Amino acid sequence: MQDSKEDAVPQTVVAVRPQQEIATVQRLPYFIGLSAATAGARGLSMHLVVVPPGGHGEPHVHCGYETGIYVLEGRVETRYGLGLSESVVSEPGDFLFIPPGVPHQPFNLSATEPARAVVARNDANEAERVVPYDPNLPPDAASPQ
Repeated sequence: MQDSKEDAVPQTVVAVRPQQEIATVQRLPYFIGLSAATAGARGLSMHLVVVPPGGHGEPHVHCGYETGIYVLEGRVETRYGLGLSESVVSEPGDFLFIPPGVPHQPFNLSATEPARAVVARNDANEAERVVPYDPNLPPDAASPQ
């Protein structure tokens, strides 16, 4: 029996401490944690996102991957769906699942405290595949390709 590609990859533990934020399409401070580039991950990435006091991300869609969010601090309202017409509020200890292709936009509900969350994706790429979303476009024009 021949070794699979997975067996040929060296197995090691990698610790990553994010040191600097990066710019994102969502216009939120993002700190890269685990990814293909930082840890050799093949099917997972994990990062820290901060929504500043009173701040919000830009409306967007994640293309081709699922996203899981775990809220560490703060209260975040996530508007989602066509026209961002639906909404859910997440608090510390809450998990949020966003399927591929679902338009969404997070809002920090505090004017004085930042909101922080761990974001995980089933895509190991460091750079997200994010498409800006205009909630004012008709549904057929707003769906990502």
